[in-house]
Amino acid sequence: MREFTNRLRDGALAALVPVTACGLALAGLTAWVGAGRAGSPARITVTAGKVLLPSAGVGETAAFFQIANEGGSADTLVRVTARTVPGEVTLSRHRMRQGNAAYRSPVDSVPVPAGARLAMSPSGVDLTVPVPPDGWRPGERVTFTLEFRHTGRVEARAVVVPPTSASLR
Repeated sequence: MREFTNRLRDGALAALVPVTACGLALAGLTAWVGAGRAGSPARITVTAGKVLLPSAGVGETAAFFQIANEGGSADTLVRVTARTVPGEVTLSRHRMRQGNAAYRSPVDSVPVPAGARLAMSPSGVDLTVPVPPDGWRPGERVTFTLEFRHTGRVEARAVVVPPTSASLR
């Protein structure tokens, strides 16, 4: 009888670990669903657009946006266009070489994780924008279309600012 009791106790203890793990996982999933995050699509907003006023004779400049994804799924910025510029807007990332030489490196896409924010900046991801023949004036607004893999197209406006006055953080 004692052997049977020991076996029963050992079996119950062995089953306790996976049952407890499953219970904790179920509680976590219930909380995630209750918060409205489970399976919800990406919810992208694009704000705080700025285009740096280019110096005279310079053929391209940089643009920056704040991108937020308040949804439950990740999304990816895959393309940016602007009807009023004479060429292709390029997604870029700031890189450093030895000797503190900086350069822009084109990138194909930029991930925007679920629940995260992407702040474009001169020291990270930005947009390289061709300058129109007549240039821009400070305060002028430029309309961009940011295309995301799942969300699709999001239109956003950016204001032209002198580089010295641009707060990009």
